[in-house]
Amino acid sequence: MAIDNAALRYLIDTYLVWSKQQGIPVVEGVAVDLNTIETAPWARLGGGCKAAFVHLRGRGDFVTLQVVDIPPGGSTELMRHLFDEVFYVLSGNGSATIETGEGRSATFEWGPRALFSPPLNAPYRLFNASGKENARLVIASDLPFLMNTYRNEAFLYDNKTPFPGRVGREAYYNGEGDFLPLAPGKHMWETNFVPDLGSFELPEWEARGAGSRNIKIILADSAMHAHTSEMAVGTYKKGHRHGPGAHVFAIGGSGYTLMWKEGDEEFERHEWQHGFVFAPPDGMFHQHFNTGSEPARYLAVSLGSHRYPVLARKVERKNKPEASVNEGGIQINYEDQDPRIHKIWLQELAKTGMSSKMGKYFDETKIQKEMA
Repeated sequence: MAIDNAALRYLIDTYLVWSKQQGIPVVEGVAVDLNTIETAPWARLGGGCKAAFVHLRGRGDFVTLQVVDIPPGGSTELMRHLFDEVFYVLSGNGSATIETGEGRSATFEWGPRALFSPPLNAPYRLFNASGKENARLVIASDLPFLMNTYRNEAFLYDNKTPFPGRVGREAYYNGEGDFLPLAPGKHMWETNFVPDLGSFELPEWEARGAGSRNIKIILADSAMHAHTSEMAVGTYKKGHRHGPGAHVFAIGGSGYTLMWKEGDEEFERHEWQHGFVFAPPDGMFHQHFNTGSEPARYLAVSLGSHRYPVLARKVERKNKPEASVNEGGIQINYEDQDPRIHKIWLQELAKTGMSSKMGKYFDETKIQKEMA
């Protein structure tokens, strides 16, 4: 008897099937410039809004990206859904209105580099304040995880169950928040809205790299992780690796990222600019370098926050992010890194006319002689 393989329903990814049915572009790649990808009208957003899905090589099973364009003077439909989202504004200015329950609502204005999250399943609408320019936002969400779990679009999008515990303080929608001190590399900022992620003050975290700064951001009390880190001028971060799903967005400054798998002879390189995003594949080392005249800052978003790790494998990583690979950790300390890495960086600094501030960690006089 002949077997109809289609009827067997074998190895189905419901999210990928669903996304292809939406009639908007699906962009794939290792790294993407979110400023330039094409979008198309998406009926779910309404109001002539356009969108595209972005599926990167290292996205894993839990997180996806959507790019949304709101036309001049336009707005989205009122939306709600049973998955968490993190919004980052690439360009344009506008506002968001969120229904927070019991007849109350919160409204705030956003612009480039703003970061925000509506509470889970709270109805919200986005508005473009400009009458001439599009507003473009990128959204990171755990939709793949939920779609593949429930396999029911109506359950995720048409469910009216409220989650009042996720709403948060009124001040969270005005750009205020609560600083939750733990330890360098673990400090958290709880809010629903950061007006400008590029100018947000960050605590020091020298253990992740020379002059490094970092803070974890708890948005709408969700399990979506977000953190922003900064590299001082003339410095770079230490190499590290982790599981898939962490999407890294360049916010400000200039430089590049190297990625490699253990045993690779060559590095994979990606340049920095605002709107650039990549997602390191599972277990792939990556390292960020600042070659410009101002601090370089980035945003990373994934599933599993410091408050709600969700995945068991993330608990140890979040507890011991500075542990060396020589001790079973995820970080390559400067003294253990490939000697080529610092030489490449010094060559790049020479091109931009910037000076190194890494003398505390490297004998650069000796390295320069080796390069001569």
